[in-house]
Amino acid sequence: MNPVLKEFPEEFTTERLIIRMPRPGDGKVVFEAIKASMKELKPWMPFAQQEQTEQDVELNIRSAHTSFLTREDLRLLVFHKGTGEFIASSGLHRINWSIPKFEIGYWIDTRFSGKGYMIEAVQGIADFAFAELHAKRLEIRCDTHNQKSRAIPEKLGFVLEGILKNDDLSPDTNELRDTCVYAKLA
Repeated sequence: MNPVLKEFPEEFTTERLIIRMPRPGDGKVVFEAIKASMKELKPWMPFAQQEQTEQDVELNIRSAHTSFLTREDLRLLVFHKGTGEFIASSGLHRINWSIPKFEIGYWIDTRFSGKGYMIEAVQGIADFAFAELHAKRLEIRCDTHNQKSRAIPEKLGFVLEGILKNDDLSPDTNELRDTCVYAKLA
């Protein structure tokens, strides 16, 4: 079946969060979160290496919206259920629909870190992927030096399948880095 024809919810909730596909107009809140979190994002995220405008982020959000509809990439935005505040960006990436398998990526607005939101969001996204998308395999990949990012799959029972040596370059310094590969199977 062509992935474009796959029907599944564009939004779901956890105890404290609303997790949904990006929509036109979301660029403003995502831009503010990036701005507030630049210091923490810069060592890990390629998009944080250059200054972006609100318009740049809105263009990216609209592109992510289109990719969600075509099922090429499923970015998901995380909002607080009670206040409606934007908390984080996550999603299901590097999709192979024939298995199906996905890679979960994430970053959080620094103003909301340390409250368990990212763990709750990733657990919700994993549950969604297994239940709604019939995933057989989920991966989380992160730099071995990124302890905060590594803590999430470790707390959620993902298995560290291996460390890829000299697999990537750090976005901020272009140093060779190793990548942890965590996985959870259906």
